[in-house]
Amino acid sequence: MGSVKAGTRPPWVGLGAAVWVQIAAGNAYNFPLYSHSLKSVLGFCNFVGRLGGGVVSEYFVRTRKVPRTLGMTLTQIVMIFVYLLLAFGLDGTLYIATALLGICYGVQFSVMIPTVSELFGLQNFGLFFNFISLGNPIGAFLFSGLLAGYVYDAEVNKQQHGLNLLAASSAACIGPSCFMLTFLVLAGLCVLGAVCSLILSVRIKPVYHMLYADGSFRLPQPDDH
Repeated sequence: MGSVKAGTRPPWVGLGAAVWVQIAAGNAYNFPLYSHSLKSVLGFCNFVGRLGGGVVSEYFVRTRKVPRTLGMTLTQIVMIFVYLLLAFGLDGTLYIATALLGICYGVQFSVMIPTVSELFGLQNFGLFFNFISLGNPIGAFLFSGLLAGYVYDAEVNKQQHGLNLLAASSAACIGPSCFMLTFLVLAGLCVLGAVCSLILSVRIKPVYHMLYADGSFRLPQPDDH
């Protein structure tokens, strides 16, 4: 059997990196009241997403031969609505959005690892895993350090217009406008990620039918065997 080729895309990891900066920005005056509980909710839901995402994807890939990347598509669609909730700062949605974000983040991480091993094999798995791990620092730098920081500073300057430089430098941004643009950008990126992962799922569906033809994983054999 010849080598298996499938479409690839860079994994969308680390989009949640900007969330904490933005939540802190919009609630700078009372964030200490929420900080620890939000971290606990995100951490627990991240664990649930990793555990549940692995179990569910394994069930569907073995029984229905559904590509694991379809699970990534579904979670990215959910994340679109989560980021929109966070962008507009609707009352009573902070914990719900944080919980959903944690679950989606966990599902994505648990699905990406077996997907890489199935599509590319184990020979260079360590290299590919390191590329996956790069998503967190890169996402934190781009979306938190650059985008979120710029939007926050710009909104502070707008809110504190007319104050002296010392007062403006120590002021905090208040309200959904502090993070709205950042979360809208993240929602747009999730739309792009959902489209890419859906295209990938369609392209690699024959690969999964071959790998799980008898209900269990089977590596393709070289032609000379």
